[in-house]
Amino acid sequence: MKNNTKYWVGFNLVKGIGPVRLEKLLQYFGDIQAAWEARSYHLQAAGLNDNLVKQIIEIRKRVSLDELEEKLHVQGIQVLTWDDQAYPDRLRQIVQSPFVLYIKGQILTEDAWAVAIVGTRRYSAYGRQVAENITHTLARNGITIISGLARGIDGIAHRTAIDAGGRTIAVLGSGLDILYPPEHRSLAEEISREGALISDYPLGTPPDGSNFPPRNRIISGLSKIIIVIEAGERSGALITATYAAEQGKEVFAVPGKIFAPMSKGANLLIKQGAHPLLDPQDVLDLLNMTLVAEQRVIRKALPSDPKEAVLYQAVGEEPLHVDEICSQVNLPIEEVTSTLALMELKGMVRKTFGMKYVAVQELNAGYHINVNQNREGR
Repeated sequence: MKNNTKYWVGFNLVKGIGPVRLEKLLQYFGDIQAAWEARSYHLQAAGLNDNLVKQIIEIRKRVSLDELEEKLHVQGIQVLTWDDQAYPDRLRQIVQSPFVLYIKGQILTEDAWAVAIVGTRRYSAYGRQVAENITHTLARNGITIISGLARGIDGIAHRTAIDAGGRTIAVLGSGLDILYPPEHRSLAEEISREGALISDYPLGTPPDGSNFPPRNRIISGLSKIIIVIEAGERSGALITATYAAEQGKEVFAVPGKIFAPMSKGANLLIKQGAHPLLDPQDVLDLLNMTLVAEQRVIRKALPSDPKEAVLYQAVGEEPLHVDEICSQVNLPIEEVTSTLALMELKGMVRKTFGMKYVAVQELNAGYHINVNQNREGR
């Protein structure tokens, strides 16, 4: 973990401190450590009420962040925050993105091509067949499957993705040390090896019902497309679909019998404008699998272009606007933007908000030498 990660974890322990309040604290104090160590009257001046200030003071007295950090390390849990370059770009762009992510497993660059598959816990034989067929097709085509580890369609999607040799990510509504439901414990262990378990809840958080609706924004936030298979009128899958629509994501729903309770939610989504899913190929077409294949091929190419090397060095680990990059490398804007576009396709950089770019972390160690060599040769 980075030196300041423990302070992010500390604020994550405070009930009532969410993305909005934490962002205000960061704006007021300038950095996370200063906010965590602030005196009570400074916290009040930053806009926190007496109850939140009291919680922070009590947690600072009661909890050793160093011991908690060690506990996370022992359990093999990685922590990503807004400050981390490896924090998923797509999730960073949603409203109220979680300021802390606990991860067991790995999030890879290829997970950018991800589809969420969600649905009812009380599925029919038809629902199971459809879920297995769709998941298998997508997983075999290199699409990461995201779901919520719940009983029913979620579990089927995770299981099928693994059996198909694909990757899958489970987003939990509890701490990563409290797996729910308990019968999915072995499945969760497989997911952590073949993908990742993710939660924005601290260790020790039980699977309370109120935790699940908020976690659904993460399921949709990580995905390019959301598929709903058999959902009742008040299903959590519909909450995920609502978040997806608010995030500008495409939503597919599998048509079902009009009198079947578990199909009413999915049918309603179709009535409201969701794509009726009649063939998994419809999803692949929307994802533009030709582009996916091209990206994976081009990423294998060694980054040997001196221009790419200079731009990569200029971009660095913090998001930088394209105009600032131009001023650093002294190249025409046309060359910079076209080269950055190719580098993004290769997976060397990522585009964030407002024409800003950031270097992909996994290339740093292996590519830094090439950067220096290319600079010396100029």
